[in-house]
Amino acid sequence: MTDQPAPDQRPGLLDHVGAWIDSAALALSPKWAASREHYRRVHAAYEAAKPSTLRKGRREAASGDGATLRAGRSLREQARHLEQNHDLARGALAVLVANIAGGHGIGIEPQPCNKDGTINLEVADQLRKLHRDWERKKPEVTGTFRWAGAQRLAARSWVRDGEFLYQDLIGNIQGLNHRSKVPYSIELIESDLLPFELNASGDPWITMGVERNAWGERVAYHLYKQHPGDWLAVNLWSIAPGSTGIRRVSADRMHLVGLFDRIRQCRGVSIFASVLTRLDDLKDYEESERIAAKVAASMAAYIKKGRPEEYASHKGEDSPHRALKFRPGMIFDDLLPGEEIGTIDTSRPNTNLAEHRNGQLRAVASGVNTSFSSLSKAYLGSYSSQRQELVETWNNYLVLQEEFTAQFVAPVYETFVAAALAAGLLRLPSTIDLDTLDDALYIGPQMPWIDPGKESQAWERLERNGHASGPEIIRRRGESPDDVLRQEHTWRQRWKQMAMVNAADPANNAAPIPHDNTPVNNND
Repeated sequence: MTDQPAPDQRPGLLDHVGAWIDSAALALSPKWAASREHYRRVHAAYEAAKPSTLRKGRREAASGDGATLRAGRSLREQARHLEQNHDLARGALAVLVANIAGGHGIGIEPQPCNKDGTINLEVADQLRKLHRDWERKKPEVTGTFRWAGAQRLAARSWVRDGEFLYQDLIGNIQGLNHRSKVPYSIELIESDLLPFELNASGDPWITMGVERNAWGERVAYHLYKQHPGDWLAVNLWSIAPGSTGIRRVSADRMHLVGLFDRIRQCRGVSIFASVLTRLDDLKDYEESERIAAKVAASMAAYIKKGRPEEYASHKGEDSPHRALKFRPGMIFDDLLPGEEIGTIDTSRPNTNLAEHRNGQLRAVASGVNTSFSSLSKAYLGSYSSQRQELVETWNNYLVLQEEFTAQFVAPVYETFVAAALAAGLLRLPSTIDLDTLDDALYIGPQMPWIDPGKESQAWERLERNGHASGPEIIRRRGESPDDVLRQEHTWRQRWKQMAMVNAADPANNAAPIPHDNTPVNNND
């Protein structure tokens, strides 16, 4: 007895027709038959490649520059609008900036080396002092921000707008006051000054205001002389004789820092690009719920009438006007025959609002690389669950920190070292390796401590085993190693001057400080 195919596996009319077409195609054009078989297998393997009524199969075929040219300006302006008007968007932006640049900025620990590979402590100390003076003397050209504040402002523009520009200003420049010993300042520039509309092919090749060579390397930037959003400046351009309002700045001193998703992408895209519609919808939904709850809080009632004949005698022009006002514990004693008081019941506040909102916030947090707890300000769960969430999310922050450091912080420091050397402010011994003069350790904000006791013990063991240095630990806590060392030295000296014993001084402790799991003998 032979096996028979199941009823749903038996060939139908379409299968017979398809087989006949394949046979005819093979006889008439083997190439056509092979092409039919190839595409049949492709569609069988990748269902997503075949659009249907359930799956639209939306695609993006443009280059990175093409996609940015179409949507870059709109995405940037929507992100700014949400920052100004939506608390959740502003909160997400604050979380990103805090974990990219932090309160003290990305720390820089100079690491100049001698020719034998050892760190030259004398030169490192010179660089450290010069840089401390530079970062505290407000190196941004407007004199508004210290170095840490300039980093936070730059990081904010970077993630919100997708990009920003900065210019190196070294030496004597008319009208510019370098407030630090090193004659070097930076100018932060919003991406609005780099026009999306300025494009030209040939020589030079200009894409959205960026001039590039045949290899795609940035050669120069073509910027507006004033912010295009400044109404007065725009109108002055229109009446200035012979003025185009555009200036060309070489890429040697002008730099573009951007968030890039595609290879050879010229302009950056906002980190909020994939969640803008969700945030906008969530804002409208929450506003509607707030209005509905506000209306529901204004309790309303109505008088339900009975049969018409029960109160017909009270109709007419002489009927007195009644005003019934709600008050606590009131009794309605002047209802007419057939009347009763009814209240309008509402389902507000919506009991499902919090769950729906949290679901949307989880999606937003995933899109902008933040943690749900930080975005929603709901810190739930055990120590293990909170730490697991923090550990997984922190890798996203580290990626952003590294990219921000590589594109902005490190180049600025390298230019600072070159400016200090050109100004004759460094005394270099013959043993120094000039190639390592601008080497440094860059330390951004670190993962916060959930349990300080366990975290401090972990760092202590790493330092004792030689896996982490004291300066690194202090930097990771957002402090300056030199400042901490100087403060600690002064503090211990004051204790000695007053003939007091400082229990925190290791010299005064014969035995190591016990850990949490070590029993303590109170009789010792």
